[in-house]
Amino acid sequence: MIWSIAQTTASKGNGETISVNNKVVGYILEGQNFSQDKYFHGRPSAAGYNGTAGSGSNKGPSNADYLKSVQSNVDSFLAHNPSVKKSEMASDLVTSSGSGLDPDISPQSAFIQVNRIAAARNISQIKIKQLVENNIQHPLLNLFGTSKVNVLKLNIALDNLK
Repeated sequence: MIWSIAQTTASKGNGETISVNNKVVGYILEGQNFSQDKYFHGRPSAAGYNGTAGSGSNKGPSNADYLKSVQSNVDSFLAHNPSVKKSEMASDLVTSSGSGLDPDISPQSAFIQVNRIAAARNISQIKIKQLVENNIQHPLLNLFGTSKVNVLKLNIALDNLK
């Protein structure tokens, strides 16, 4: 039944790919690990960015291992973004999603990375901020859902920025 429904989609249930120069570089609905300072970083993955193993961690806020993992993510982010204060960080930068593979971050999480990327690429912050603005996906009718930014699409646009 599900297979039959998937066959009615453009990708025939195989996932929507993103290509650059006719080479598939990723899937639109699957997060990737960007760790270089010249790229926007996405959400941490509880699945190791493995699409076949997608799942959340099932660890809650009272779990010591979970708290240790979140603190490690906070420390790592702040080390790469010294101009950012801990209080400015959105939770999506340091916690994984329910699937462990969320490809999107909040606009706030994209904007607080602008200083690092501008410095790493020697590009003006204004250009990078405009790129983020141009890549924000707004909710349906500005009512249903939240605004988000697809990290892979944003990083591809960043590589194409002149």
